[in-house]
Formats: sequence, structure tokens, C-alpha cells
Amino acid sequence: MILRDATPDDARALATLGRDSFCAAFAHLYRPEDLDAFLQSAYSEEAIAAEIADPGIRHQLTADAPGSDLTAFIKVRLTSPYADHSDAKEPLCLGQLYTAPARTGEGLGAALMDWCLQFARDCGKDAVQLSVYSDNPGAQRFYQRYGFEKIADIDFWVGQQRDHEFLYELRL
Repeated sequence: MILRDATPDDARALATLGRDSFCAAFAHLYRPEDLDAFLQSAYSEEAIAAEIADPGIRHQLTADAPGSDLTAFIKVRLTSPYADHSDAKEPLCLGQLYTAPARTGEGLGAALMDWCLQFARDCGKDAVQLSVYSDNPGAQRFYQRYGFEKIADIDFWVGQQRDHEFLYELRL
């Protein structure tokens, strides 16, 4: 497995992987118009290219070999939009951790989580925060194995639909 930073050349593949992963897990929950609006704002090639260019956002990718298809990714924000929910002084936000739908359970998520936690420590962060869908017990168990704990209930919007999410935090 190769673990590497995203580059501008990855925008299309990263957008595709993000859309495919999100839809495999959650598309059935949404009206088509809500899903389409969300996918356009979150996973268009332009949106991903802008994130890759943003110095406050990092994408770490996995692939099987140089030049092969992406197998998983994690997105982190150096400044957490959830900071007001905690007394952590410098939290990092884990924004997304997705694997290709056929590759779940192969340790890709664990490798990316290990990278994220080390990256947060290297940046001097004192916590990692993330939101997780309230009806996704598998993801909740994954994060809890790393020591994440629920600190708040929050909303996540997909188009006009509001989802109930849990805000998790791990103190470093």
C-alpha cells in the first residue's frame, strides 16, 4: 500500500472516490435532488481541486501501487469547525475517511487514521474532532477503538435534509 499526499492531478479521482463511497453508504437515505446538490457541493472535481489547493486542508490517499486507482482517503482540516463544542485549544478536524466500497475491511482506514493522529500530534494539535452519522454503528465502533468519545449531537445537511450526527473527539 502506498500512502501519499493528494496533488492537483488527483482531483478527478478523489472526487469520484468520494462520490462512490458516500453513495454506497448513504444514497438510499436521500431524495435525488438533495443527494445531487450535496454531491455537487462536496464532490465535484472543482470542489476537490479547491480543497487540495487550500493550505488549511490536507488529503492523504492510499493506492496499491504508483499510478494505480485510489483505494481510500482521509481529509483533515487544520482548524476544526467544531471547536466551540469543546475546551480543546487546538483541535484538528477529521472531515472524511472513506475507502473504495469494495475495499472496506482491508486496513486502509486504520492506516489513514494512524497517519491522521500522527499528523495532528506533529502539528501540535491537542484533539481530533469528527462527525459521524448517528445510525452508522460500524463507523462509531471504528472511532471508539481509537479512543474517540461523543461530545455533542450536531446536524449534517444533505441538500434540504438534516441528519442527526454525533460529534466525536479524541484528546491527544
